[in-house]
Amino acid sequence: MTWYLGVDAGGSHCRARLVDDTGLVIGTGHAGPANTRIGMDRLRSVLDDVIGKALEEAGLAPDARGQIVAGMGIAGLSRPGSAEALRGLDLGLASANFATDAAIANLGAHRGGDGATLILGTGSIAQLRVGGTDFAIGGYGFPISDEGSGAALGLSAMRHALRALDGRTTRTPLALAIAARFGHAIPQAIAWMDRAAPGDYAALAPIVIQYAQADDPIARSIVEDAAGHVERFIETIFERGAPACALLGGLAPHLRPWLRARTVAQLSESLGDALDGALFLAGFVPPAAD
Repeated sequence: MTWYLGVDAGGSHCRARLVDDTGLVIGTGHAGPANTRIGMDRLRSVLDDVIGKALEEAGLAPDARGQIVAGMGIAGLSRPGSAEALRGLDLGLASANFATDAAIANLGAHRGGDGATLILGTGSIAQLRVGGTDFAIGGYGFPISDEGSGAALGLSAMRHALRALDGRTTRTPLALAIAARFGHAIPQAIAWMDRAAPGDYAALAPIVIQYAQADDPIARSIVEDAAGHVERFIETIFERGAPACALLGGLAPHLRPWLRARTVAQLSESLGDALDGALFLAGFVPPAAD
């Protein structure tokens, strides 16, 4: 008996889905962050954890790992040396194929076929499969990249709030809402920025969206600028030959209303999730429908 395991290992959480050869889900696992930045030892520990949880839920013994074929999407896999280090990990599986988390999301969205996804979350990245070849556009990291992302919205909001605090721009409701988080004190804002990660900036994005919907002029300009970057991403995706494009990520439904109607008309719905894509990567082919 062969079982198939899909793993989606991202910056905030790790998920696993174990299926039999008919596609029936027999076990799942959930754990914390599992990207390559946490180090290979910790990454292996998280992967071991979710695999063990999936086996336990399925009622399988630990030695059943040797009958599992896995596909794993790992955030940060493109970092130099990461792919080689992952291939060197012995997880006790029959075999494992690795790709980025964006690649498995794209595989799932288009059921393994050609197409593209634009993922808008804390960061942003476009993942494409054209003629069976996988490649990405953008996604180089915050703050030099990640246009149209939650982190980019938050950074723009912080810049506006600081300019408003020292009188260089109007104190709009958005500026006051952001500044209030720091007691309207620039030193407190600077201290926050000294330790802030992309996710901390992205946590400000819902505030920007809220005030943009309430017609705050600066919030609107920030969101419209983000939408412009999303528009250009989508244009480039089709220019590069992708036959379809789906929007994914937590920010996607909030930015979609700000896109032009002709752009929205080009978008397609996702046919599956990242774990479906990981199972495709493992070699699992869903049985044909009757």
